[in-house]
Parts: sequence; structure tokens; C-alpha cells
Amino acid sequence: MAGALLAGAAAAPAAAGPAVAPAVAPAATAAELPPDGDSVASPPGANDWSCRPSAAHPDPVVLVHGTFANRYENWLALSPLLKGLGYCVFALDYGTVPGVTSTGSGLLLPIGGLGPVPASAAQLARFVDLVRSATGAAKVDIVGHSQGGMLPNYYLKFLGGASKVDKLIGLAPSNHGTTLDGITKLAPYFPGAADLIYTLCQACRDQAVGSDFNAAMASRPDTVPGVHYTVISTVYDEVVTPWRTQFLNGPAVDNEVLQDHCPVTLAEHVAIAFSPTALHLVTDALDPAHATPVFCG
Repeated sequence: MAGALLAGAAAAPAAAGPAVAPAVAPAATAAELPPDGDSVASPPGANDWSCRPSAAHPDPVVLVHGTFANRYENWLALSPLLKGLGYCVFALDYGTVPGVTSTGSGLLLPIGGLGPVPASAAQLARFVDLVRSATGAAKVDIVGHSQGGMLPNYYLKFLGGASKVDKLIGLAPSNHGTTLDGITKLAPYFPGAADLIYTLCQACRDQAVGSDFNAAMASRPDTVPGVHYTVISTVYDEVVTPWRTQFLNGPAVDNEVLQDHCPVTLAEHVAIAFSPTALHLVTDALDPAHATPVFCG
């Protein structure tokens, strides 16, 4: 389960025109920034708190990493791509556990995404409010990988985020839990193993098929009105399994399969965050009015 197990306030009214508030919107203070994960460097292009959205891209983009990941490593490809296209880009770290996540990833950076999903979603809610305050934007778009693609939907369903988000794009999101390619079904045969893992990674427990968290998510429809959802999956996903459970049902959902656009790609769960085809699907979903044919890469 190294690298990425599952990679990944009051509502503001939606604006009638471009979703940008007046320029007099209060800016976040220096004491508030960075609001989360300040021990991890921002990926290239992200967290320029002086950025103001353009008319072409009125919604800032918030990037949400996956389990056993951090904002720097997860978004080394997408963050500079979006910045180069003219977006204001922001990325947070969440779900760190003191004493467990001080180091751990390939670059010896802190890892996150281990805490309970509802608590991590509350961190995302705070971060979105700071982004909106700093930029003057009424809404943001969210792009997440694995847990980071599912977690924002908890924010939308239960924490009042629907009025603050225009689009949610998930790369291999754990929307309905995972069997981890069958491993969760083996856990009962190894007493204590699951408890050990879940003690260190409560988000892993939450994302397992049949968890109380997934039951709570299933108690409400997959989507909320007013938000457009895009799910981008790969048939070679070995982490969020079965991979078709990533799909969402709703009137404003696009479920995309990487291999429908690039049959030869072997990108799996982690690599999808760096796949040129997947990233092209992300940019098309963020700006559908200017979408271009997706290339195979």
C-alpha cells in the first residue's frame, strides 16, 4: 500500500455571471497562510495567494491529494499545467497523524490522507473558504486523486460545500469504497491485521467496502444539485477496485474511462495522476466550452 493506498462556514450565493466576487473581498491574512500542511512544499504553480482569477478562468482550482500522499508529489504534473493555462491553483495537505506521518514518501516528505475522512473534509472546507476569501471567487473547482476525488463529495453532501463548488473532477476516486483488489475480503482470515492498519490509517477503514462511512455516503444520492462531476478511471486500477465502482450516478456526471480515449495506455491507480491523456481530460472538464479532442499519450 506504499505510494498511495487510495490516491488522494456559511455558504456564499452563486453569482449570476462569472463566479467572481467584487475586488473588495477580504484577503486572507498572513497568519492564516499556509492554512494546512505547511511542512510540505507546494507543487510548482500552486498556492500563489496573490493570484486573482481571470474572466477566462473565474474559478480557482483546488487540488486534493490521495491517501499516503502529499500535495507536492501528487500534483507535480497537473499543478504547473493548470498554472500555465492561466488558472489560480491551490493545493492543501490533510489527514496527517502526528507520530505516524512525519516522514514516509519517496522524497522523504510527510505523508497525509490518513485521518478520518469527515475530519479531513472539514480541513478541505476551511481551505476552500480561505481560497475564496483570498481570491474573491464565489466558487472553486476541485480536482482530486483517489481519496482526494471522493472526500470532496462528503464536503458537498454533509458540510455545505455545494454552494461553493462548481465542478468536482475525480481521478480514480474511491466513490463507493474499495475491496483493494480483494484484500479487504481477506482481512477476516488474519485476526488483528485490519485493526493494525486501520489504527494507523482511519481513512483506510472509511474507504473499505461495507464501512460505516460508506453507508453514510450511500444514504444520500451520489451527487448534489448545482455541481458538475467528472470521474476519470482506468481499467488497470489495482487500488480502488472494482474500478467501475468509481462511477457516479446523477444528471450532471461524466464518467470517463482512460482506455476509451487511449486504448494502449497502461496507466494504473498512481500513474493516472501523471497520464497526459488523463490530464487532458481534466483540462477539458474544467473548461468544457474550449475542450479539444483528447490525445493518446
